[in-house]
Amino acid sequence: MKYMTAKEEDILTNANYIKNGVAIDKLLSSLITSPIKFDDLLIGDKNAIMIAARILGYGAEYEVKMTHPETGVTSMGIIDLSTIDDKTLDESKIIEGENEFEFTLPTSKVTITFKLLTNGDEKKIANEVKGLKKLNKPSSEGTITLKHTIKSINGDTTVKTIREFVDNTLLARDARALRQYVNEVSPGVDLNTKVEFKDGYVMSDVSLPINLNFFWPDAGI
Repeated sequence: MKYMTAKEEDILTNANYIKNGVAIDKLLSSLITSPIKFDDLLIGDKNAIMIAARILGYGAEYEVKMTHPETGVTSMGIIDLSTIDDKTLDESKIIEGENEFEFTLPTSKVTITFKLLTNGDEKKIANEVKGLKKLNKPSSEGTITLKHTIKSINGDTTVKTIREFVDNTLLARDARALRQYVNEVSPGVDLNTKVEFKDGYVMSDVSLPINLNFFWPDAGI
């Protein structure tokens, strides 16, 4: 990765990029110097790159507006990005070089295989949700995400089979167990962090807010 320059700040203020929700992807693509395909990045790797880019560009102190738990007033707090750690993984569950995992659903005992989602997969999911909303059809992002995550049902890799299984057969408790397992084997960074307010109060278990202000503190967006 390279340091952020005025060119990258121009990307963050590009009205078309902001309107289409691609400003951050365009920024990261510009900062990465290795010969990789950006859409092939796993989501966890992309999150790690975002944090590294923010620290390189503007430092580790990230100022955010949040409701103070004791006063109930919206106040400014600081997140120290240098304290964000990599997730702890059980490497015995991971096959190096493979993006396919097997999991037996605990209640139905159905055996599935699944993959870890990439940036390209996230785009497909977002486009599908957007398309269904335009057609006034149900568009649960959670369900659609599972349809893109699962690769086979008891060895059947047919897309129709997978989608019908998620819509009609997958039990809620099995879906929850699957999501938990996917999170267990997904590399990345722990985005649960803490905020320190100016009066010294520290709030824990805060989900790291990432938007255009994350990369350009003065953007006011």
